[in-house]
Amino acid sequence: MATTAYEHDADGCKFIPATQRPDGTWRKPRRIKDGYVPQEEVPLYESKGKQFKARQNTGLPVGLTPEIVAEAQRSKKNQSGVIQPIPGMIINVEKKKKKKKTGAEEAADKLAKCEITEPVFNTTSSQQNSASSQTDPAKRLKNLRKKLRDIETLEEKIKSGGLKNPDKDQKEKISKKTEVLKEIELLERQTS
Repeated sequence: MATTAYEHDADGCKFIPATQRPDGTWRKPRRIKDGYVPQEEVPLYESKGKQFKARQNTGLPVGLTPEIVAEAQRSKKNQSGVIQPIPGMIINVEKKKKKKKTGAEEAADKLAKCEITEPVFNTTSSQQNSASSQTDPAKRLKNLRKKLRDIETLEEKIKSGGLKNPDKDQKEKISKKTEVLKEIELLERQTS
C-alpha cells in the first residue's frame, strides 16, 4: 500500500485511514510510528565507492572548469580529421579503416590459398624387389605363389564362363601374372 495521505488523530499521531477492498470489506485504520518511511519511498543504497565514482565521473580533468571543456569540444568538432599536437602546427591524418572480415570470409580466403594435388603412385618391379629384399624371402615367395593361384583361378572362371564380365581390378590382376612369375623365379634362385 503506497499511500502517502497520512492523517493525524486527536493525539497528533499519524495514521492511514480505513479503506475499502474490492470485495466490499473494510481495512482497519493503521497507526504509523514517527520516522517511518514506506518501502517504496526509501532511496536505493549506494556504497561509498559508487558515490565517489559518480562524483568523479564528470569526464573532466581535476580542476578544469566546464566552460573550458565546452570550448575545447566546439573547436574539435570544427577541425575533424586534423590533429594539433603543438599550437599552430596542423597535421592532417586520414586513417584508413580496414574492413573487418567475418569468420566465414576469413575461412574462404584461407581455402582459396590452398592447393590440392593428386598423389602419384609408382608401383614398379624395382620397388617391389626392394620391398621383397626387406621382408623374409620365404614369406615373400609364399605370398607370390598365393597371388599366382588367385590369378589362375580367376582365369579358369573366365574360361569356363562362370565370370562373363571381369571388372577393372580383375583384368589388372590377370595382367600382372607375368610379373608375379618372374618374381617367383628370382626368389627361388636366391633361396636355393
